Amino acid sequence: MTELIDSLAEIGLQYDALFCDLWGCVHDGVRAFPEAVAALRAYRAGGGTVVMVTNAPRPRSSVARQLERLGVPADCWDAIATSGDAARLAMFEGAVGTKVWHIGEPHDEPFFEPPAILDNPVKIERVPLDEAEGIVCTGPFDPHADPSVMRPQFLLAKTKGLPLLCANPDIVVDRGDSREWCAGALAGLYTEMGGESLYFGKPHPPIYDLARRRMDSIDRLVPNERILAVGDGIFTDIQGGMGENIDTLFITGGLAREETGTGSGTSARPDVKKLAAFLDKAELEPTFAIAALR
Repeated sequence: MTELIDSLAEIGLQYDALFCDLWGCVHDGVRAFPEAVAALRAYRAGGGTVVMVTNAPRPRSSVARQLERLGVPADCWDAIATSGDAARLAMFEGAVGTKVWHIGEPHDEPFFEPPAILDNPVKIERVPLDEAEGIVCTGPFDPHADPSVMRPQFLLAKTKGLPLLCANPDIVVDRGDSREWCAGALAGLYTEMGGESLYFGKPHPPIYDLARRRMDSIDRLVPNERILAVGDGIFTDIQGGMGENIDTLFITGGLAREETGTGSGTSARPDVKKLAAFLDKAELEPTFAIAALR
């Protein structure tokens, strides 16, 4: 049964490392959450390791710069593992061919920079859909447009048998007060239409493998029973953590704030009955739940 808590400090000593989500937990795409920053700083001061595990379709260096701009200081975290890095490795190993049609925005340009850890990356050429061997989706062309606008292109792609590499399995994200569609919504539509979608972020194993490698690279060897996955995505952060056999902390005041009846403020808590109904519907049971990371 999920245990409702009021602060990370209540359970922090049980874990040596956090796999912590970013958007909706540490920031809202516009600014950092001060309570989350303070909680992560305190956790690290007590000897804990924080790996930011994000479905951002960008390299970790780009995410680190974004965190700085948003007001999330570097002393909040030890390492970053991104869906973009995991997906880039696969792309430059030829997972969807060498000629790809890119769905995404201009700010996703760093995705096409070859990873330094590959000795012989394949040469990737971005081409129109009718010339492509595969699709790389870092996000919608327009994050506010309904994913269904892609049906005509996806019908052609499916007919051609093109695999779609999804760099961000998230369905939606809240940027401040505005909800936006993510690459996962397009990949889901493509799969629904009979196409093949390849995933590398949460809840899928490659990003967790990458997060463990990031810990290894800073000489932090932590067994599963001492890792806590933190996030507001029930079908990404929580399902992914449970699939990796690690404990989970569900942030109810993020994407599911309405469904769980979670208010705002330092003393906010989810509505117990609404939270139970939400988790029953999802058929998932986080180890812990909290209104906000604090």
